[in-house]
Amino acid sequence: MQLTSRLALMNWVAGQGLTGLPEPELLRGFCERCRAEGLELSRGLVVIDTLHPIYEGRAFRWSDTPSNESNVIEYGSTADGDAAKNWRRSVFYHLLEHGHDEMVIDLADAPSLDFAQIGELAEHGHRHFLAFVHRFGETGALGQMDCLYSYWTTRRDEGFSEAELAALRDLVPVLGLAIKSAQQVDIVRTLGRVYLGRDASEQVLRGRISRGVTERINAVLWYSDLRGSTGISESIAPDEIIPFLNDYAQAVIDAIHEAGGDVLKLIGDGVLAMFWGEDMADARRAALRAEHLFRQNIAALNARRAAEGRPTTSAYIGLHVGEVFYGNIGSEDRLDFTVVGPTVNEVSRIASMSRSVDRELLASAEFYKGLDAAGRRYLVSTGRYALRGIGRAQDLYTLDPEVDASEPVTGSYERYLAN
Repeated sequence: MQLTSRLALMNWVAGQGLTGLPEPELLRGFCERCRAEGLELSRGLVVIDTLHPIYEGRAFRWSDTPSNESNVIEYGSTADGDAAKNWRRSVFYHLLEHGHDEMVIDLADAPSLDFAQIGELAEHGHRHFLAFVHRFGETGALGQMDCLYSYWTTRRDEGFSEAELAALRDLVPVLGLAIKSAQQVDIVRTLGRVYLGRDASEQVLRGRISRGVTERINAVLWYSDLRGSTGISESIAPDEIIPFLNDYAQAVIDAIHEAGGDVLKLIGDGVLAMFWGEDMADARRAALRAEHLFRQNIAALNARRAAEGRPTTSAYIGLHVGEVFYGNIGSEDRLDFTVVGPTVNEVSRIASMSRSVDRELLASAEFYKGLDAAGRRYLVSTGRYALRGIGRAQDLYTLDPEVDASEPVTGSYERYLAN
């Protein structure tokens, strides 16, 4: 590949990286342009670790022949089990262990080499193999994301020429930089969603990070906390406490997200969430849908935990509607993007009142009155109560017991929620 061609490809990669072209498209465009310039790549694989609550990293794959293979692979921990064994048999592990940056293999020698996947590549007609490890500096690493791994193959009998190897040594670091940049953007978005919530993270990433910048919105607020969690935590082994809390947090958060809500805070075993939009009647219905989905999640979770001999519980839920301030609150170097205002205090008090009236769901009069006529049919009054720290008494509502006791009513309620 001529120098002018290399420079043109470097410019293309850098430009597309700046525009945010997805990693699989970066890799595909890179490989196709190499082939157009006479560097006959037959396969390319780029691997990079990431920061993600589930995945350890991602791999991006390109091939010169159509296949059913996914061009993106997300992988879990390589610390244990078969994944650890495969990792230790990889060329990349060998390079790291021996402090090398690259390895060239004639795939005709694959049967004599104890490297994972090498034999499979040879069986599919690839003849020459080149692997790289590009290490990041200490300030360039992010968690376990401290290297970029890649391999490249050709089907040509004579393999890669020295000039082609030199070209790839020049070109792959530029591609790696673009892929690393894309992964860092993805990490920021992932961490934002995980730690701030879906809508809050989008607000922050759009630039709403100035202290004190908030907006007044009307929202349906959800506050839930687990039933008897303190006693359960004291009765189980310490290493069971976090799995216990995680199981029930998953049941709550999945339901809220599926119904279109946003989780704003995890407070111990409590969850603060909101539902909002132009039509507040729809937001109220979404909150009821989330509560219904949560009860279904709880039933499945409790059946599993009971079969495993582990403690089970449920949750108290309060629903309320009102005006809140939504935005950045805190100090100059520690901000929280959340909601504040009297409505937030009131919804937590309503959830706490659930214990006193022995109801797993309580909704305020403001929530009840804003439902359409069909929705109000499924809620019944539990009475009027003085809430701790709140200056006025509240009429509170709960689901009509018939919703659980009568199959026709249950079906009607589910149809209402799905509308």
